[in-house]
Amino acid sequence: MISGKEIQQLREKTGAPIMNCKEALEYSKGDVEKAIEYLKRKGISFAEKKAGRETSAGMVYSYIHMDGKVGSLVEVNCETDFVAKTDDFKELVKDIAMQIAAMSPLYVKREDIPKEVIEKEKEVYRDEALKSGKPQNVIDKIVQGRLEKFYKEVCLLEQMFIKDDKITVKDLVMQKIAKLGENIVVKRFIRYKLGEK
Repeated sequence: MISGKEIQQLREKTGAPIMNCKEALEYSKGDVEKAIEYLKRKGISFAEKKAGRETSAGMVYSYIHMDGKVGSLVEVNCETDFVAKTDDFKELVKDIAMQIAAMSPLYVKREDIPKEVIEKEKEVYRDEALKSGKPQNVIDKIVQGRLEKFYKEVCLLEQMFIKDDKITVKDLVMQKIAKLGENIVVKRFIRYKLGEK
């Protein structure tokens, strides 16, 4: 039998709803680590179910770093003002703004990259691979691999999170969706660096 104390302890560790914590502990027969893993898996599928829902609340947040030499402005949306006012949501928005200032992404997600930019990148990678004398079937794989690396550098959601390099920014957002129970969308951002053209 799972006790209320065990459920509460798991809730404090994960932020998951009480019923989900109870279910996870029952599933894992009281093993906390297995319960956390179960909640993570369930959280991602839970977050994916929320993805289509409209997000008209949220906040715009500015982050200034290095004595005013670098700054970012980001808009992150959620479904309700209630969630927008929570510490968890505010922390997420701040973390995203810091990520933008530190890692200089150019786009929110790969779908935002103009086709001509992608084609130009492919052309550069293909030319480099051709010059190295690789066979055609290898060149295509090289180009695709380099393109994936490019996405991870320029797309905010695909970057590794600066506070935890085991997860991406998208993983971070998904965790908050699972915890807060609402769809969350990074809408847009801009980054400034003093003297940059």
